[in-house]
Amino acid sequence: MKHTIKWIGMALTAFLLISFAKQQNKPTIYLIGDSTVKNSNKEYWGWGTLLPELLDTTRVRVDNHAMAGRSTRTFVKEGRWAKVDSLFKPGDFLLIQFGHNEGSKPDTSRQGYRGVLRGIGQDSIVLDWGNGKKETVRTYGENLRRFVIEAKKKRVTPILLSMIPRNQWDDQGKVKRADKDFGLWAKQIAEEQGVAFLDLNSITADKYDRLGPEAVKSSYFPGDHTHTNKDGARENALSVVEGFRRIKSQLIQYIK
Repeated sequence: MKHTIKWIGMALTAFLLISFAKQQNKPTIYLIGDSTVKNSNKEYWGWGTLLPELLDTTRVRVDNHAMAGRSTRTFVKEGRWAKVDSLFKPGDFLLIQFGHNEGSKPDTSRQGYRGVLRGIGQDSIVLDWGNGKKETVRTYGENLRRFVIEAKKKRVTPILLSMIPRNQWDDQGKVKRADKDFGLWAKQIAEEQGVAFLDLNSITADKYDRLGPEAVKSSYFPGDHTHTNKDGARENALSVVEGFRRIKSQLIQYIK
């Protein structure tokens, strides 16, 4: 009896060790971004929260480190990027989607504390916060460039995404695109660095155009023009998965 119990215990231990090893060996998809990727508000949802529902999570993990209200600048400044970078292992993936919180003129005011310089150049400015505290603020593109370079050093596969479209329409009844600023700059950095660009903005905007302003508003945007409800977040998650197929990402193999 004692020997039987001993063998059962050894078998259980071996099973647990194998299961743990499998979990550790699974690649992880890390997400970084703003509230449109992750939102704790009960009314508003980020697409990153629903992405795991569309993937085989027995074979791949999704670890969502996006945070509401953050820009590329404040994501770094608050140490959030350093935390994600410390978790990387070879074979992981990194999905990067920023743009909604970058637009203000960068300064030390409440309005400008998260703003960045526009474009993809390597120019910068130094802000003086007083008491000897200074901060170097770079362009949106340079911040993306650094995320990509540092991820590649860890043998992680970065994918740059354009931001989800807002519920804003032009005079022709078409959704306003981000292809002349933040979406364009993300694409340019992806091309420069030789990594994939997933045009989430365009994929979802095409869906919105087919539905029309009234249907989009009533179906997906319960409050402001930026944050979607759960249905809207799911639609954006589906757009991300569609994007995996369009760019022929390795992540296709994990789609349910």
